[in-house]
Amino acid sequence: MQTIIFDVDDTLYDQLQPFRRTVKQHIASSFSEEQILALYKRSREYSDEVFEKHMSGEITALELQTYRIRKACADFFITIDEQQAIAFQQFYVQEQRKIELFPAMKQLLHQLHASPVQLAVLTNGEYDHQMMKVTQLGLTRWIPADHIFVSEQIGYSKPDLEVFQFVEQQLDLERTSTLYIGDSFEHDVIGAKQAGWQVIWLNHRHREAASTQVTADYTLDQVDELFDMLNERMNL
Repeated sequence: MQTIIFDVDDTLYDQLQPFRRTVKQHIASSFSEEQILALYKRSREYSDEVFEKHMSGEITALELQTYRIRKACADFFITIDEQQAIAFQQFYVQEQRKIELFPAMKQLLHQLHASPVQLAVLTNGEYDHQMMKVTQLGLTRWIPADHIFVSEQIGYSKPDLEVFQFVEQQLDLERTSTLYIGDSFEHDVIGAKQAGWQVIWLNHRHREAASTQVTADYTLDQVDELFDMLNERMNL
């Protein structure tokens, strides 16, 4: 059976949207879209830098969250203190409770749910926080609750091979018939390819590939291209 597995953050929904509103509220209301995008990308890089420290218990979630925004701001000569960073994170979480699926993703999930395809989610992060997003996005309309996997619950995180093997075992996957869709080259492309899965790199933020040794099976620059590509490939 064909299986399609999705990442969550910045794959199923626009992660920049809650970030944008938070920046305008807590950093600078006059920031341009270009400045906000640059700050967002840098904050994600710093988040990835210390994510494993959080997973191993060396730092708390709040320490990760305040670190990434303070470091990102510093790169743009903006200084915020610890309390400002905490306030930023608190507002950001409130804004995440308003997230919505990309319209193209909603249409795609409708189509896939009606087809003989097994659907699942695999995402890095804290279980409760990621499940809040799952609930807000209404993903269980299309994806069974026991097909939703969060790294904290598993004990490993992408790109570790173990997290992909865990999902394989739980869903009894056929590797060659499994397609993973995600926005992170480091976590999604490298992790899924080493597991023997096919990968679509949803590179709508136009990031550079972190490795020349690993290649995604497909690279898309726009979320809307995903529906058309899968529709053509699977005749949905």
